[in-house]
Amino acid sequence: MKTLKFWKMSGSGNDFVVIDNRRKVIRGSPAALAKRLCYRQEGVGGDGLLLLEPSAKADFRMVYYNADGSRASMCGNGARCMAWFAHQHKVVGTDFTFETDAYLVHAQVRQTRVRVTLSDAQNYQPELPVRIQGKTYKTAFLNTGVPHAVIVVPNVETIDVEALGREFRFHPAFGPKGTNVNFVQKRGANRLRVRTYERGVETETLACGTGVTASAIVAVRQGQVQSPVLCTTTGGDVLTVRLTPTVTLEGPVRLTFKGETHV
Repeated sequence: MKTLKFWKMSGSGNDFVVIDNRRKVIRGSPAALAKRLCYRQEGVGGDGLLLLEPSAKADFRMVYYNADGSRASMCGNGARCMAWFAHQHKVVGTDFTFETDAYLVHAQVRQTRVRVTLSDAQNYQPELPVRIQGKTYKTAFLNTGVPHAVIVVPNVETIDVEALGREFRFHPAFGPKGTNVNFVQKRGANRLRVRTYERGVETETLACGTGVTASAIVAVRQGQVQSPVLCTTTGGDVLTVRLTPTVTLEGPVRLTFKGETHV
């Protein structure tokens, strides 16, 4: 039986199992490994699995698998954790670029805070009416590396994110692959409170980087807030989204523990 080293990391409550796979230490299916390691009852536990791999286009490549084993093209908080992980492993310095399945990401590491560039709104639909249980919701839809529905509500704390989020996640309006779902409340001139139901994790997570970015983009375009936007997550951290001159996401990362597992 082989031993596999990993780091458990948190990006504002979004938690990940992170593995250095530059030397192809993972021999079997990464998707199956993600499901096993991220299973909280019998594995390490996490919202997803991050793999550090070589890249021909940039300093390194990030490969991301959701907790259910599905592969996602991008993860904002995962990108921040991966940037810090690569820096700690001396793969890169403090200012660098890495590859994802969605696009190249520029990152800056400042101690335990990491800023990454994300995509501006792609496939933006400012008002997509979605009818659920007899009620029509004015929903914005966009892609910041992965698809996101954004619903502005008066009070996010009263929303049953688990139940309503699942309804949006699988709604036919978002196609066969579905969407991530963000419920957003304005808290000030440049402040939002965001709760996210994550596709692939299939529950509310403590934070979602691409989700708060999508929420900030929508709120700015609707004239509700101004950039930079301070987004309070369910985990309690505040993530900063800047929309000029490029879209960036910034916040803290934490190393929870290091470990080994048998595979």
